[in-house]
Amino acid sequence: MANVFRMSGERCRTVPEVTGFFLSPVEIACIFENRVFNMETTVRYLDGVKFMANSRGHEVVCDQPPDNSGTDAGMTPPEFLLASLGTCAGFYAVQYLKARGLAADGLTVRVTAEKAKAPARLASFRIEIDVPGLEDERHREGVLRAAKSCLIHSTLLNPAAIETVLQPLAAAATAK
Repeated sequence: MANVFRMSGERCRTVPEVTGFFLSPVEIACIFENRVFNMETTVRYLDGVKFMANSRGHEVVCDQPPDNSGTDAGMTPPEFLLASLGTCAGFYAVQYLKARGLAADGLTVRVTAEKAKAPARLASFRIEIDVPGLEDERHREGVLRAAKSCLIHSTLLNPAAIETVLQPLAAAATAK
């Protein structure tokens, strides 16, 4: 298991190699220590089919539409995945534009996906980026390259291992 330590209040873990395009100051600091940023989100059941997700003190509600037993109080998990991909691609596109002194005003990202069965999943994604007024083909290609290098895009193209575990019963619960 990786050696975990804290840097500027964020968790990092040791890894042999790091790849990326745009990184946060914490991620850069971790890289200089031959470490990579370790992310975490906690999801708590509320009621019905509604959950609250929390990361770094930010909270968002995840729910289902009424036709799937929900109250439509928030996006569904697949919609969060699309939002994650779109905001990540948008962030990288804006970073490209800002680094070159180009306007990012009005930039929009639309992400669509098709559902597949056996197993149920999102099978194909399409990211459409609109940068009003960006006519220089060199920069249009640069925005596209930047968006394609975003962390979520790379994760979906190179699936990570997913370990799912059930936490052991608390000692107090087993003492009953």
